[in-house]
Amino acid sequence: MKNLKIRPLDDRVVVEPVEAEERTAGGIVLPDSAKEKPQRGHVVAVGSGKLLESGQRAVLSVSIGDEVIYGKYSGSDIEIDGHEVKILRESDILAKVMN
Repeated sequence: MKNLKIRPLDDRVVVEPVEAEERTAGGIVLPDSAKEKPQRGHVVAVGSGKLLESGQRAVLSVSIGDEVIYGKYSGSDIEIDGHEVKILRESDILAKVMN
């Protein structure tokens, strides 16, 4: 997703979810109603970091392009420029996928 017209605040991260699987491991095609919500996605924008009491900003541990795993019901789903994205706090991210 290029030219995203959104900038998250503080420790928030914008994630573009990876599409849900359309088939089971056995090859059964799943209808839309049976697909699980994706819990993986690619980071497309990051905030400037949480403001600490010292006045400094905390450094985020994720950056644009990282693939992450987040909680099933974490964050807020919104649509921007025709793309479904999720805005969540960095603390809602459970893990970074290492390639």
